[in-house]
Amino acid sequence: MRLTPTDLRDMNLFKYYRLVRKWACKTYDILDADLELLIYLDCKERFTRNDFIEGAYTYAWDKNRWERLRNDGWIDVWRHRNRTTIKYSVFTTSPKAKRLITRMYRVMLGEEDLPIGRSSKFYKNKSYTDKVYNKAIDDMIKDKER
Repeated sequence: MRLTPTDLRDMNLFKYYRLVRKWACKTYDILDADLELLIYLDCKERFTRNDFIEGAYTYAWDKNRWERLRNDGWIDVWRHRNRTTIKYSVFTTSPKAKRLITRMYRVMLGEEDLPIGRSSKFYKNKSYTDKVYNKAIDDMIKDKER
């Protein structure tokens, strides 16, 4: 069964996307563009470095993005190249990235709530932005239609 735009609208899937994305970026210490690129790569399941470069075209240029995502454990090698029969390495998103993306989907579908209290990075209310996000998270949790 194929989803239609009306189905997505009725599911309210993107209603709190920005809030969930900002929460994920702050909680897991990852940039917005990196997170969205990981979502794109996760949909591909396995990818090459060229797939990564093609996916990164729509984001701001960041020559350190590949190494940062690899070093921080967001991208794993699925198959190494051997210089004779396998010409290039194949990569996949790491279990850490898959857990984050799955958790974002569950929150957007209303199956799980964002953490509030001491486990939340916004809890300390250090800035005005943290207070605004705390209020938005409270409103999202109270929303019964998500």
